[in-house]
Parts: sequence; C-alpha cells; structure tokens
Amino acid sequence: MTSVWLVRHGETEWSASGRHTSRTDLPLTATGERQARDVGGRLHDRDFDAVLTSPRLRARRTAELAGYPEATVDPDLVEWDYGEYEGVTTAKIREQVPGWTVWTHPVPGGESAAHVAERLDRVVDRLRAYPGRALVFAHAHALRALAARWLGEPVATGRHLRLDTATVSVLGDDRGTPVVVRWNA
Repeated sequence: MTSVWLVRHGETEWSASGRHTSRTDLPLTATGERQARDVGGRLHDRDFDAVLTSPRLRARRTAELAGYPEATVDPDLVEWDYGEYEGVTTAKIREQVPGWTVWTHPVPGGESAAHVAERLDRVVDRLRAYPGRALVFAHAHALRALAARWLGEPVATGRHLRLDTATVSVLGDDRGTPVVVRWNA
C-alpha cells in the first residue's frame, strides 16, 4: 500500500502576509526555519521509500532542515502559477474581481485548473508507483490540488482543504479507495 506524506513548506514573508507566491523564490523566515526543523522532529521515526520536493527554495530548504537534504526535485510540484496575481493578496484581487478564488476564477497570465490537474496527475501516477511510503515537500495550493487529484476529484475540491505552513498531511488507501488519512496536522 502506498501512503503519501505531504509537508507544506515553512513560513515565508509572503505566506505570513497572505500574498500569493508561485514563481517568486522567497527564503523561509526565521519562524519558517524553526517550523521546518520541528517538522523533521515529527518525521524522524518514519522511513520513506521516496522523498520529493518542489524546486522552489522554500520547499527545498524545508526538506533540508527537516532532515531530507537529498530529496529529489520534481518540477511538477511547483505552486500554482498565479500569473498577474503573483505577490497580491486575495482581498486585493477581490477589489477588482468580486468573489475571486484560484479554485473558481481565471488567473490572468497564470495556470488554469486544468493545467494544474494535468501536472499533478503526473505526480499522483508517480506516487502510486512507489511500493511504500513517500514524502513530498511543496506548497499550499499545489498540495491541496494534489490531494484532490489523489482522491479522483476535480482540482477545485482542494478549496475545502485548508493547509497551514509546516504541517503534515497523509494520503493513503482504504481497501482500494483513495483517502485522506490525516490533514493539516
């Protein structure tokens, strides 16, 4: 049985202020570095058959500080590309586009939900190929969308899965049915 452990990266300046961060390669804050070390303490007694990380600095640094410096970089694990909304908060976007969410509205110059689903489906396929336990370091919207795709649901189902910085979530299988074992712990 495959189980997939998901870790959202530690805090950055923009995650702390609610600014959408995809391509901007921000470092972790001091709090984010502490969070990453704490995550490592929660994972230290587990063995993983594969460890993957987004190529973004914040995810790679979280993996390193958690004790997984040799994590394999997977370009498909990057955050949802926010295009023109990079660095902008949802509240600011909603001043121009009332009710906007990344889950339900277009992202000018960024990725569509269909594109996000396509690349995260590749990740799901690779994860299902591992015979045991995999560990993934990535980003809030990407991991929420990954969980939705793991369950066989549309990317937009991720809107129901809040994900805080430096949290651990687990996806698995229950008698042949993909499930969320633990979320946002």
